[in-house]
Order: sequence, then structure tokens, then C-alpha cells
Amino acid sequence: MHRGATHLAATLIAVAGGATPALAHPHVFIDTGVEVIFDGEGLASALRITWTYDEMYSLVILEDRGLDSDYDGVLTEAETATISGFDMNWDAGYAGDSYALIDEAPIVLGPPQDWTADLTEGRLVSTHLRPLLPAVPVGADPLVVQSYDPSFYVAYRIVGTPLLTGRSDCTVQVFEPDLAAADSFLQQALDEMYGTADLEADFPAVGAAYADEARVTCAAPS
Repeated sequence: MHRGATHLAATLIAVAGGATPALAHPHVFIDTGVEVIFDGEGLASALRITWTYDEMYSLVILEDRGLDSDYDGVLTEAETATISGFDMNWDAGYAGDSYALIDEAPIVLGPPQDWTADLTEGRLVSTHLRPLLPAVPVGADPLVVQSYDPSFYVAYRIVGTPLLTGRSDCTVQVFEPDLAAADSFLQQALDEMYGTADLEADFPAVGAAYADEARVTCAAPS
């Protein structure tokens, strides 16, 4: 369970004021790897996203699909082929829980491509490529990459240092959310919904408040 999971559970207990369906959020915890890919012209053209699922969710998926029946933590070649793309069957309109912005302006991400999946140390690990439409120049104004589920069903954390492929004059930093501000936002949202909705079915869209983000800057063109 990643940084924030225990904190988030404690927060939900505190703000919900007792045993309510809100305590079930988030359900899934994912460590996220980010790679920003630059094309031959130096434009940011794609993101490679890696999702490493928590052990419990991984076990549920494996058992549901009848994989790793000997519980040795290793998938056969055939099982690996079967699991590839298990998380790529997206509903229409689903943003993929990945977002890119420059100067607060959103960049359209294309549908996932070139996906993979495997089992590593008891955790499912999948990757997919999201093209930026169009490719964008990156300079002093950072390219911001965020990973979050608006409904907060899934909690994401950006782990490690994001990779920058195709340019050597760029830097990247990962920023964690202001948890106090996020907690306050969640508290206010739950207060406004109290007694008016099924919190499990209509949980407030607070995921962005808890989102890590990677900020990429590059040298100005000469």
C-alpha cells in the first residue's frame, strides 16, 4: 500500500463521522510510473504510463481469470498473453485517469496503445502508451502530468523519477498534493452531500485534490 493509503483511510473515517459507505473509498491503490516521450523535433509526443496494482486487487484479478493457479507468483507465457490488456477495455468517455496540461490548458490524450501486462512480486504491472494530440513544445512553462481517478475509487501515486526519452535538456520534478487542503475539500464535499445521496454510488469528485503530478521543463530553443 503506497504513501497516502493509510492517511486516506484515516481521513475518510474522520470526515464520514462513523460507519458509512464512504469508508470504502478508495478501493484500489496503484503505483504509477510516467515516461514522457519526445519526437525527432523535440516535441512531447506521448506518455508511457505504468500501473502497478496493489496485491489485493492483483489477487482478485488473477483468481477471477483463473491465473497463477499454483500461486508461485510467476505467469506462464500463455497466462501473460491472456492477462495483457486486462485493464484496457475502457468505457466511452473514460479519460484513462491520466491528464496532461501546459499553462493549465489540457492536452488531448489519444486512446491507449502498445499495452503490456505481467505479474511482478505478486502485483500486476501493466503499461500503455498515450499519444499527445497534438505533440507539444515544452519550455519554461511546465508540461504537467497528473494521475488520478476523479471518483476516488482508485488512489494513484507517482513513484520514482519519471523518465524523459528523446531529449537531454529537460528536467522533471514530482509534486505531492497539499493533503490538508485536500482533506478540507473532501470534508466540505461530504458535508454538502450529507443525507442527500448514496455516497458509495455518488462519491464526490475529489480525486484531483489528492493527485501527484510530474512537471517537466526544457531548455528554450536556441
